[in-house]
Amino acid sequence: MSSVFSESFLWGAATAANQVEGAWNEDGKGISVADILASDSDKGIRIETEEIKEGYYYASHKACDQYHRIHEDISLFAEMGLKAYRMSIAWTRIYPRGDEETPNEAGLAYYDEVFDDLKAHGIEPVVTISHYEPPYHLTKTGGWSNREMIDHYLRYCETIFTRYKDKVHYWLTFNEINILRVPFGILTSGCINIPSFSKENTEELRFQAMHHQFVASAKAVKLGHEINPDFEIGCMFAAMMQYPLTPHPDDIFAAEQNNRLMYLFAADVQARGSYPSYLKRYWRDHDIQIVMDETDEKTLREGTVDFISFSYYSTSCISVTQTAEAVGKGKAAGNLISGMKNPYLKASEWGWQIDAKGMRNLLNQLYDRYQKPLMIAENGLGARDVLENGQIHDDYRITYLREHVKELKEAVLDGVEVIGYMPWSAIDVIGLSTGTIDKRYGFIYVDTDNRSNGTMNRYKKDSFYWYQKVIETNGEVL
Repeated sequence: MSSVFSESFLWGAATAANQVEGAWNEDGKGISVADILASDSDKGIRIETEEIKEGYYYASHKACDQYHRIHEDISLFAEMGLKAYRMSIAWTRIYPRGDEETPNEAGLAYYDEVFDDLKAHGIEPVVTISHYEPPYHLTKTGGWSNREMIDHYLRYCETIFTRYKDKVHYWLTFNEINILRVPFGILTSGCINIPSFSKENTEELRFQAMHHQFVASAKAVKLGHEINPDFEIGCMFAAMMQYPLTPHPDDIFAAEQNNRLMYLFAADVQARGSYPSYLKRYWRDHDIQIVMDETDEKTLREGTVDFISFSYYSTSCISVTQTAEAVGKGKAAGNLISGMKNPYLKASEWGWQIDAKGMRNLLNQLYDRYQKPLMIAENGLGARDVLENGQIHDDYRITYLREHVKELKEAVLDGVEVIGYMPWSAIDVIGLSTGTIDKRYGFIYVDTDNRSNGTMNRYKKDSFYWYQKVIETNGEVL
C-alpha cells in the first residue's frame, strides 16, 4: 500500500522522565526542581516548597514507576509498533547536584540499558536533554539567570553525547524553551526558585534566563556535531497559536504579534541564529535589558539547529477590539496560555479547544518560514479514562488523534517536510502543572491515582490498537 509518508517516517510517542520514571532518590539520583513541586490533588495545583518537606505529596517521587518497569514498557511500545520513543534523560541521574566534575555512573548505566533495549526492539530514541528537571541545587546560584549555568549544562551534554554517541541519533536541547514567556516557567525551566507570581518574577529575568538557554543550546549543537557529525539536534517550543477573533486589522495584528512573541521568536533564534527585530523592539518598548557576552551573537549564528520540533494541543483567539464577555465567547484554556473561545471549535473537558486544522496551518507556517525539517514532539488529548474489566474505551482520544493525523497528512501533501509524529503520551504520565494523573493522555493506562495508590499495572487502551494499525499501514488506515 503506497503512503503519503516515507518509509523512514518516525511514528512515535513521548514522555518525560520527571513525569513517568519515579525512583526520585535511587541509585545516586539527586533532587531536581520537579522533585520539590508538591501536589494538591484536591485543587489540582502544584506547590513550590523549599527542599523536601514532610506532610506534602510529591507526585514525581513515584510517578508511574517506569524506572523499575522500563523493559515492560518498552515491550509494550514495541507491540504498539513504535518506530521512535521521545524521552528525556533525568539530568540529576547523571549529575545529582549539577556542578560535579564526575558523573554518576549508575545513572549513565541505566540509560545505556534503556537505549540498548530500545535498539533491540527497533525503536529510535529521540532524547530531550533538559525537560523541566534541572538540578535543584543549582537554584542556589540563580539557575539559568546565572551565566555559569551554561557550563554546567554543557558538561552534562558532553557526558551524554560522548556516552551515547552510537546509541542516540536525535536530540532536543530543551523542552518547550519558550515556557519562560509565562510565570510558571521560572522554576520548571528557569531553575530559579522564586514564587511564580511574585514581583521578582519579571519578564526581564525570564528573558535573561532564556538568553542563556539559547546560548547553551547553540553551544550544545556545535559540541554535539563535533562529537558525532551524524547527530540530528533540534529545538523544541510550545506552539501557543492564536487567531484574530474578528477581521479588524488591529485584531489581525494582535494575533500575529502574539504568535511571534510567544513562540516564533524561539524558533527564529535557534533556526536562523539571531534575535528578530520585532523582539528587540519589544524589549525596547518594555525597558527590558538583556546582558549578553560579546561572543553570543557569533555563538547563536554558528549553533543553529538541524530540525525544529514543537508541542501542539489547541488554539484560541485574541482581540484588542472586543472583550470575551461582550461577544459572548468566554475564555478558552490551553497549554501554558489561555485566550478567547473560538466559536467554531469544540473543547475538551479542561477547556482546551480542539483544532486539528490549526496543526496543518502551523506546519505550513513553520516550513514556509524556516525550510527545515519539522517534528511534532507532542500532540494529544487529556481525558478522564475509565478502567473497566481490564479495558479502556477511549474513542474520544482516537477521534482527536485521527483528525490531527489527517491534517498532518495534508501538510505533507502541501510539501512540508515532517520527519516524525510523537503523540503525548506513550503511557499515562503525571501532569506537569497539576501533579495529578486524572487527566490522562497515554495509549497505555497505568493503575495509579492522584496519590500514587494502585498496582501500577499497565493496560492497553483502545487507542493503543488504533495507533498500532496507523503505524502498521504507515498512516493509511486511520
